[in-house]
Amino acid sequence: MTAIGAPQLPRGPRWIRHLDSARARVQKPRFIVEGRLTRMVGLTLEAVGCHAPVGARCLVEGPEGQDIEAEVVGFAGEKLFLMPIGRVQGIVPNARVTPTGEAYDVPVGPALLGRILDGSGNPLDGKGPITHTHRAPLTGRSINPMARQPIREPLDVGIRSINALMSVGRGQRMGLFAGSGVGKSVLLGMMTKYTTADVIVVGLIGERGREVKEFIENILGEAGMARAVVIASPADDSPVMRLHGAALATSVAEYFRDQGRNVLLLMDSLTRYAQAQREVALAIGEPPATKGYPPSVFARIPQLVERAGNGDSGGGSITAFYTVLTEGDDQQDPIADAARAILDGHVVLSRELAEAGHYPAIDVEASISRAMTEIVDPEHLAAALRFKRIYAAYRQHRDLISVGAYQPGSDPQVDEAIALYPQLTRFLQQGMDEPTSLADSIAALRALRPPEPAPDAAPAAAAPTGGNPYASG
Repeated sequence: MTAIGAPQLPRGPRWIRHLDSARARVQKPRFIVEGRLTRMVGLTLEAVGCHAPVGARCLVEGPEGQDIEAEVVGFAGEKLFLMPIGRVQGIVPNARVTPTGEAYDVPVGPALLGRILDGSGNPLDGKGPITHTHRAPLTGRSINPMARQPIREPLDVGIRSINALMSVGRGQRMGLFAGSGVGKSVLLGMMTKYTTADVIVVGLIGERGREVKEFIENILGEAGMARAVVIASPADDSPVMRLHGAALATSVAEYFRDQGRNVLLLMDSLTRYAQAQREVALAIGEPPATKGYPPSVFARIPQLVERAGNGDSGGGSITAFYTVLTEGDDQQDPIADAARAILDGHVVLSRELAEAGHYPAIDVEASISRAMTEIVDPEHLAAALRFKRIYAAYRQHRDLISVGAYQPGSDPQVDEAIALYPQLTRFLQQGMDEPTSLADSIAALRALRPPEPAPDAAPAAAAPTGGNPYASG
């Protein structure tokens, strides 16, 4: 009954209000339509009788009642194409397929610091379950490009040659282009230990299982793990798990960036991520395009890379290094070429330098930072350009110098390069346990000067003609 004197609503609006209240208290029944497995070729499962969107989770009946998790990766008519997350041994024809109605999400939170996870977010370090986290979507959130903060501040990565000659800014995305066995893992490990970033997120995607433990114990170490999160999805994981591992590493980095932290994201490697997507795409019938890579591969790479960078105004940053494997040291590999076009610079590791015992084996002539002009002062930039010019002059005339065919005084720039070359090589070389700050790197760069000639030195013209007067350089 309505209280005396209370305002009366018309009958129509009152009924609508009561119906809305009742509707809010009644939950809509949820029916799960199960399907069955009709075909399995390679790692691709085909199911009929159920409906689920691309990217949804499904459970496939496995042996002894243990369900096998799979992801919807495509469809054709009434058929769903599924890709399993784990092992597929024991699956039988007409096995039950149950959509869960859920999309994939991952755990994020401060409790992840110091932990090692697999591609699904489960701990691998034997330290027990991870608590005090919340879930975030694997796909992340897109940022309006006009809302992103510009790259204005440098980030100290602890590597002298990178700090001084190809300075990296907070929020920059760099490629680390290297063949096998030239020291990229050691370089990544040095960054994790010596960088000034608040949080380090390492994604080991598609690497050998042995390398995962060696990287964590021997290269990263306890000091690096204290502020790091490691996501490991080795080569024997399914392609979907490897894709999830790269997405998980990026989602974790996004979480800390949104908390206002400066994050260093190291992903090894972008090539393995592309190869995992190629396996999925070819398995469901997508035609190959460039050297066996389907078009979807070149669409997925920018979607992953663009999630890194600076956040909205007032937020943190994700400075990312993506390793790119150049098979056969071919810099025109399709993945290398595609990555080079969408990244903000690249560091190239040289096999020739590595074989000569020059570490880190960074080819400064082929490396560049596209954001360096925005984050360093003109004096620093001029010193870096002078270094590269002198170094390139020596490398171009190296053969003539080594056989004694170059005549001193023929080119003043080459003469300066010959005099400075020992200092240049010492500057570029750095031990694994030898951190160099950004300020020290710049100071060492500006201090490079030709050696003063000895007072009693003979003039250059008096040098013997049968030998090379600069052989010591």
